[in-house]
Amino acid sequence: MGTLVASEVVGAREDRFDWFCETVSSHVMPVLLSSRHTADFRADITEVDLGAVRLSAMTCSPVRSRRTMTHVRQGDPEHLQLALLTRGALRISQRGNESVVSGGLVLTDTSRPSEAACADETLTSVVLQIPRQALPLGADRLDGLLARNLPADSGSGAVVADFMRSLLARAPHCRPEELHGLGAVTLDLATAFLAGQLGEPGATPAEARARETLQRIHRFIEHNLGDPDLTPRLIADRHNMSLRGLHALFAGQPLTLAAHIRRSRLERARTDLARAEFGGHPVQAIAARWGFTSATGFSRAFREAYGLTPTEHRAFSLGAAPHAEHRNPARHAHQLVPPAPRFTCG
Repeated sequence: MGTLVASEVVGAREDRFDWFCETVSSHVMPVLLSSRHTADFRADITEVDLGAVRLSAMTCSPVRSRRTMTHVRQGDPEHLQLALLTRGALRISQRGNESVVSGGLVLTDTSRPSEAACADETLTSVVLQIPRQALPLGADRLDGLLARNLPADSGSGAVVADFMRSLLARAPHCRPEELHGLGAVTLDLATAFLAGQLGEPGATPAEARARETLQRIHRFIEHNLGDPDLTPRLIADRHNMSLRGLHALFAGQPLTLAAHIRRSRLERARTDLARAEFGGHPVQAIAARWGFTSATGFSRAFREAYGLTPTEHRAFSLGAAPHAEHRNPARHAHQLVPPAPRFTCG
């Protein structure tokens, strides 16, 4: 958790509004802001990284905002923003909907143009930034909820609102791993609330989170196939989960995790072997490029998967003699190296 900065510590008063505009555009999304209080503008912004989602709190002088398609093209985090207005009133419009929200919740989409303006009083809000792909609810269906005054004083709306307030207040006393665990809970609560507003109270947030986690793991694997140390244990550690939980996540998939990694590596190697620009590179160099440490093991796995050896596959693909590459196997070995492991979580 960290306070980006409070406008009171920005040097001159006339610089505060410019700081606010730059901070919102760089940390949230590009947007056009205006205010009649630029000479004495005050604001502070706090962010809490919850892993799956992000929570932020903002207090500011009266301000108007306008986000156009030009702004969307300049930068779009592809988030749905669920905001709780704790002080002040906000008039907001998006996708043909318009509401005045005070003390309630309101949903907006960063990928759509929007306009908002608060009355002549300080505005305080708590905003939950939710990656669109993390929600199991169709974007078209959610359009009907955009810029609507959603209840925060009863039912699941009250639960979500209370949880957001409590999380913001107690986050400074939580460890990062605890906050990431609470992020999953926050996502579940928000999903259940929005599903209820759509008339789908039976939506399963846990299943949605599992799908999102599985997608992140697939992206992580694709980015790191060239690293021979890419193992289920490493993947579990990088995603803050147990090895048993990781294997359970793949239980309903066509391949086990280890088989998926092996097949992905084989597919990448198979593609490279058929590329003319790699025609002079030894088979073992291409195998090493995609994480295979044993030339014998690679050849055996390749034949089991495709019914022919890597050399035979290359010969059929390039129309070359199967043993041509063995004339001088060291000649090009230095030209093809395994890609550096990136270890990004997608």
